[in-house]
Amino acid sequence: MSDSLEHQAVKGVMWSAVERFSVQGIQFVLTIIIARLVLPSDYGLIAMLNIFLAIAQVFVDSGFSNALIQKKDRTETDFSTVFYFNSLISIVFYLLLYISAPYIASFYKEPDLSPVTRWIGLNIIISGFSIVQRAKLTINVDFKKQAKASLTAVLISGIIGILLAYKGWGVWALVFQTLSNSLLNTLLLWIFAKWVPKWTFSRESFSVLFSFGSKLLLSGLLHTIYINLYSLVIGKRYSSMDVGFYNRAYQFASFPSINIVGIINRVIYPIQCEMQDDDKRLKTSFIKYLRMSCFIVFPLMIIVATLSKPLILLLLTEKWLPVAELLSILCFAYMWYPVMVVNNQILNVKGRSDYFLYAEILKKVIAITILFITLPFGVWTLCWGIVVYNFFDMVIIFYYSKKVISVKYLEQIRNIMPFFFISLLTGGVVYLSIQFFKGYLLEQLTIGCLIGLLVYILFCLIFRISEVDQIVLKIKNIYIECTK
Repeated sequence: MSDSLEHQAVKGVMWSAVERFSVQGIQFVLTIIIARLVLPSDYGLIAMLNIFLAIAQVFVDSGFSNALIQKKDRTETDFSTVFYFNSLISIVFYLLLYISAPYIASFYKEPDLSPVTRWIGLNIIISGFSIVQRAKLTINVDFKKQAKASLTAVLISGIIGILLAYKGWGVWALVFQTLSNSLLNTLLLWIFAKWVPKWTFSRESFSVLFSFGSKLLLSGLLHTIYINLYSLVIGKRYSSMDVGFYNRAYQFASFPSINIVGIINRVIYPIQCEMQDDDKRLKTSFIKYLRMSCFIVFPLMIIVATLSKPLILLLLTEKWLPVAELLSILCFAYMWYPVMVVNNQILNVKGRSDYFLYAEILKKVIAITILFITLPFGVWTLCWGIVVYNFFDMVIIFYYSKKVISVKYLEQIRNIMPFFFISLLTGGVVYLSIQFFKGYLLEQLTIGCLIGLLVYILFCLIFRISEVDQIVLKIKNIYIECTK
């Protein structure tokens, strides 16, 4: 990677991290506060709707955002065409959701879901108006403006949610928090992007973008259905409280991996797209960010799994205790998330959204089979099924990624296994250390995290993991640049 691209990547990752950690961190704290004020069943009601909202959102984007970023010779006509299509399709899907609201409520046997669906569904239209603005900022690797928009929106909407929850609005506090967040974020993205669509729509532009984006649409649809299918089947077979427990465990487990990988890959994707024709540089970039993602995510997931019980008791109180065991299991599933994302992304960089789709079809056939095999045995077994699925996921995506990047199975495994084994060792030390502080939740979390960090770094130094030196060098360079 050239020095200019390296500098651009570091700067982009910095602001991407600011946005993710500040926004998601604040959102995390606000969620904990609201969770203390509402019932698990209130969260369960929103979780039951996730599959319908998420499917609609996939169609609204239609893969066009990635298509715009991947295309080198994009024009203003391309941007305007995508904007008008997204706006139209978002309105269409909201109307479908509005009409379907009573049937969704009947399916779950939850009458309150009908008005909730119609209100929270407005989020589809609101977010549909900001997809192009966000894509333009991403293309320019401008995450500073995205950070400002997201941070402002989450702070104001969080205050609204807390006030409503405190006054006893229950599920409606969650609804209006979500809507206000989306509305504010969209308005600010329009202001910061300084872009308005032209009065033009090109069929040719639509055709070119859709030929790439349509495969991502279908892939995203399969993945979205699968991710949200758990809330649907748990809600149908068990109860809204069980959905609330599973949903909380999923959010805690996915929080570290999705956000950290998102920070890195949303910056690296547009940069890798610029080098998509240079296979040697692309392979070097692929291995580098695969290792870096696993270096950061693996130990975090193991530590969260080890500290799940004091974490849940301290943050959410005893009424959420069943979440702890589910969280520990799901951490072992979502620790592999960076491996899948980096491999999936390289297919998009090379323009092989067809491979992306083939892999997704095969993976989801296996995933849904595992889901329905484990369903009769309870939510605990469902979570272990997700762990099993993730290993199938890796095998399949390795097969397709090596077709475009020439990185074999064993080469990827050799690059990620050291982080896995060091993380397991770290988790064992953390588990033993917190046994001396039973009954002291804050002490268990504090000591566990500190020992986990120190032990992991120590093991990395002993086994000469190069990523430690790379991060230290980057920090030094950033410090030198900031003090100039």
